[in-house]
Amino acid sequence: MGKRAESVSIIGGADGPTSIFLIDNKGKRKLGERIRGFFYEKKRQRVKKKITANPHTLEELTDYLKMEYGARELSKKSRSYQEQRKSMKEALIVRYRPELLGDLAQIRFPREEFSGKENISKECKKALEEMWKKCEQRSRRAEEIPEDVFPMDFHIYEIRDLRGGRVQTGIETVWEQMGVSWSGNPKRKRQLNRVSRNIYLYYGVSEEDIKNKTERYDLLVTALSGY
Repeated sequence: MGKRAESVSIIGGADGPTSIFLIDNKGKRKLGERIRGFFYEKKRQRVKKKITANPHTLEELTDYLKMEYGARELSKKSRSYQEQRKSMKEALIVRYRPELLGDLAQIRFPREEFSGKENISKECKKALEEMWKKCEQRSRRAEEIPEDVFPMDFHIYEIRDLRGGRVQTGIETVWEQMGVSWSGNPKRKRQLNRVSRNIYLYYGVSEEDIKNKTERYDLLVTALSGY
């Protein structure tokens, strides 16, 4: 949720999907990347103009998933649940309790090692390897933080009856977070996108979210801009 040859993507980073673009020998982003960025920002602006206040609680969202789509909660013993909970926990700690991770809370991407280089050199590879080692250390440290220090109430609701696809909605009630992802037959992409979009729209935003450009508002704008 990779990229073309001129970019490096870090997928599923603890602080959210992060795309890091290699810069050319003039220190600028590629023309094609700038054009795509321009049209994406234009789409975000159009989406913002259409958003109206119609918020629902996470409890109401859970009922909506069950009633509208027959969603079922994923077992907390399943591998998928365990992996997503682990990623969610790390992301939330980085965002809300970074002090629990010490010097691993912020991991810097070694941009200068890539500056002005068309190919990844040994130095670049070494810098990336060091970064990934720190990412792995942070994941282990976050996983070891006990429940009484950082409580979570995480649930995943899955919609499976989508003709070769499925949509998962992760809901964390302690920190009031939600996210939607889908997988399956690419031919069903339009349908899966539509279901995902409907879920984000139902959760919605309040007048206060719109006015203050809150995290919840930005989540909705980003989600709708991707469909």
